[in-house]
Amino acid sequence: MARYETGFEDGRRLLRRRPERLAYGLLALTLVAAPWLLPAYHVGEATFILIMCVASLGLMTLTGFTGQVSLGQSAFVGIGAYIHTILLTQGVPLPLSLLLTTGGAALGGLLVGMPAIRVSGLHLAMVTMAFAIVCEHVLGRWKSVTGGHSGMAVPDPTLFGLSLGGPRAFYFLCLMVLAVVLLLLVNLMRSATGRAFIGIRDSEAAAQGLGIDVARTKVLAFSLSAACSGLAGALLAHQMQHITPEAFGLALSLQLVLMVFIGGLGSLRGAILGAILIGLLPSFISSLKEMLPARLGAQFGLELFVYGAVLTFFVLLEPGGLNSRWVRIRKVLAEFPWVRKSSTHQTKVYMKSERYR
Repeated sequence: MARYETGFEDGRRLLRRRPERLAYGLLALTLVAAPWLLPAYHVGEATFILIMCVASLGLMTLTGFTGQVSLGQSAFVGIGAYIHTILLTQGVPLPLSLLLTTGGAALGGLLVGMPAIRVSGLHLAMVTMAFAIVCEHVLGRWKSVTGGHSGMAVPDPTLFGLSLGGPRAFYFLCLMVLAVVLLLLVNLMRSATGRAFIGIRDSEAAAQGLGIDVARTKVLAFSLSAACSGLAGALLAHQMQHITPEAFGLALSLQLVLMVFIGGLGSLRGAILGAILIGLLPSFISSLKEMLPARLGAQFGLELFVYGAVLTFFVLLEPGGLNSRWVRIRKVLAEFPWVRKSSTHQTKVYMKSERYR
């Protein structure tokens, strides 16, 4: 079985070397100090990126590690946002609401995954996209529960009587949730379940021959991915403060797919890097509009052009994603100054769809 660079795939070696401990320590220090050094607006942008990291990790579990393409991830984000908002409105404490929201989204992923695993590839993508469209319409028309297209106001998060609605407090809440989700997924990918995910992605026939219950593992991946997306939806509801069905349409699903593919399939680190890049693009596009002439900056479709240009760049020039580039840079730094060009070359790793061409 081919070895994949997952970014955090081997916990036994994660912080074994001193440079790695120093690098991760500096990263943790930067993340903790960021809300005290940045203006409130940038703290809000960083919080949004943390939330997208959680959702991107969920989709990476399904698409990057199990090989199941989903265009309906926004539906689970929306389900999580609405369940969490309704529970908070009914007076459920924040920790319990987050747990129930995660469980409810996981149950939704289970119900969708059971029939969806009968198809694969493009057909699976179409099924999940149809589910996202149906879910958006249901949220918009179920006025007695969701408020319809008028939406719902989201209560401020409170923990033990303390409000977490401020920019800094909510930033640390999202950072803590991301750290917990990442730690759980790191350990999951080291376990037999994580290796089963990768085995199914590489070859379902070989995985079944090794005794892996392919159907059960696929459904588990769906459920786990939906749970992460639902948890991200609960946090995103607080970020938005007022949720509407239109916020959880296909555009959000496409953004999550871009995060996974641009970050690098089969990499937890890639999911985070992709979420950072795609999360920063709206601010970049706004700055770009100010630099362009007024007539050109006001043209409709500039956002789609930028997203398409970024995707084209990575497909043609860096198909391995941001994680692949990071691995090469790390190799160069580790071998400097005796680095050779041949040592930075990575062996082509074929996905299942490419193997029989």
